[in-house]
Amino acid sequence: MFARFFSTIIAAGAIFAFAGLPVHAQGGIEGKVQVCGVCHGANGVPIDPKTIPNIWGQQPYYLFKQLANYRNGMRAHAVMSPIATGLQEADLRAIAAYYAAKPWPAPPAAAAPAAPPNGLAMCVACHQPKFEGGPSWPRLAGLSYEYLTGSMRAFANEERTNNGDMPKIMQMFTESERDAMARYISAL
Repeated sequence: MFARFFSTIIAAGAIFAFAGLPVHAQGGIEGKVQVCGVCHGANGVPIDPKTIPNIWGQQPYYLFKQLANYRNGMRAHAVMSPIATGLQEADLRAIAAYYAAKPWPAPPAAAAPAAPPNGLAMCVACHQPKFEGGPSWPRLAGLSYEYLTGSMRAFANEERTNNGDMPKIMQMFTESERDAMARYISAL
């Protein structure tokens, strides 16, 4: 609880620091992504991996789509929406390309995942066999269990609807099945 509160305070400070600056005053791409690094991490490790996803090495189209969705209101978040609203489409593309070119952080040593849970095979078509994402789909491997379960739950409850297929797909599974999927994918 405290970590979430603390990360919100830090992010709010970053928003206020950058909100009044015109994009050209923020310098090149390095200047534009400084605000992202406050929460998502300057080294690819978010300040709170349980609630904030890693975006280093994520698929570029997916990053662009999420930023555009925050900007146009298809996806809402207290911190991300105001930041994205202040960016031009060209900035969204440049930011997405910048983070996509970064290396995915090395995972901490973890036990090998168990056998894939039932139902996970249908996810492979988009997210790929190792869950490293595809041209339009995000990398899921290595995201935290908490972030994955939260995202799956948000889709299943139709709280997150910026992907037309995901609410229907996540509703096909029970909470315990989604939990098993998240545990497996987070260990990859």
